[in-house]
Amino acid sequence: MNIALIAHDKKKDDLLAFVAQHKEVFSQHELFATGTTGLRINELTDLPIHRFKSGPLGGDQEIGARIANQEINVVFFFRDPLTAQPHEPDVSALIRLGDVYQIPIATNIGMAKVLINAIIRNEV
Repeated sequence: MNIALIAHDKKKDDLLAFVAQHKEVFSQHELFATGTTGLRINELTDLPIHRFKSGPLGGDQEIGARIANQEINVVFFFRDPLTAQPHEPDVSALIRLGDVYQIPIATNIGMAKVLINAIIRNEV
């Protein structure tokens, strides 16, 4: 399964902790991430990860293109709902593509827990 990992700056630590906690699960899949998030995940966990550009520089759109080409199966996108993002249209487009192609997207820790359990049970 191909899994995309994305996090806004104020949520990166939350995503890193989540991936580290579930490293065994993530190690069984192909991982893709936006630039800084992917670098930090790799440094923390040593998991191999394909890194796209940083989100504001087009990384969200690169992952969106993979979703549109049915090359991403699941997205963990820890969003910061309290901080305005300069690339918000890209974020909205990525989430819209997830809806169009019926790709599950966890945008917070609560949904991420549900989604990781579904992955463990092979329900995704």
